Amino acid sequence: MHRHPCSIALVAALALAAGSAQAQQHDHSQHGTAPAESESKVADQATVDHSQHDEASTQTPRTPIPPITDADREAAEPPAHAHDHGSGVFSYLLFDRLETWDAEPGNGQAWEAQAWIGSDRHRLWLRSEGERSGGHTESADIEVLYGRPIARWWDLVAGVRHDIAPGDDQNFAAIGVIGMAPYKFEVEATAYLGASGQTAARIEAEYELLLTNRLILQPVIEAEWHGRRDASRGIGAGLGKIETGLRLRYEFTRRFAPYVGLVHERSFGATAGFRRDEGEAVEDTRVVAGARLWF
Repeated sequence: MHRHPCSIALVAALALAAGSAQAQQHDHSQHGTAPAESESKVADQATVDHSQHDEASTQTPRTPIPPITDADREAAEPPAHAHDHGSGVFSYLLFDRLETWDAEPGNGQAWEAQAWIGSDRHRLWLRSEGERSGGHTESADIEVLYGRPIARWWDLVAGVRHDIAPGDDQNFAAIGVIGMAPYKFEVEATAYLGASGQTAARIEAEYELLLTNRLILQPVIEAEWHGRRDASRGIGAGLGKIETGLRLRYEFTRRFAPYVGLVHERSFGATAGFRRDEGEAVEDTRVVAGARLWF
């Protein structure tokens, strides 16, 4: 039987299309079942993990924490003397200034020292400062004070001061504070009441600027005020003297530090008038050298 060529081509195209459709259906069936099987396996694994976690949480730890005993509690307690701030006795001695200079009419020397002995709560303070020039003591005093802390970084001190020079010996009652002001300024401020009704006050502030770990620049300012005129001592009422200093020291150790410095002193008011009457300068600037000693 003779078939037309167009009919043969049409039959072949239909057969090819049918085969392609069957192949696509087979692929879709495979891709559709794979994700379902994967999700099922993940779910089963999660169930196993949760069951294992629950079982592990109910088991006893391999290294259980031992119960706390009375010996453990006793070891955790601080020593009994740790609550007693007055149990330890300590001491301290500092020559903050021990210096000399060369000036007219001769060499001069000056000192400023303080010491204390006691505990953190109760201390006995000793302080002294003075100045000599041309072989004569121009000023010297010593103070004995009791001190105790009143705030963080601050101690209240009270006691007596004994003046050796100038003039005759004289005693004062003293009360003041010692401590560190903001920005680390060390401050000593003390008021005095003399037996004859004389009053006075002295304030000193200093600061330590660390140029290196061993090289330290120390500016200092000290002012004195008097309530009444005392001609025998060359003291006038009001602001009597201000002394400023700038000292550069090198600490070979914290206990020994030589220094050089520049000191300027100026008298005011009636005190300056007494100095003029004695032929002394109202202002004085000098180069000093000395050592700072700590024991």
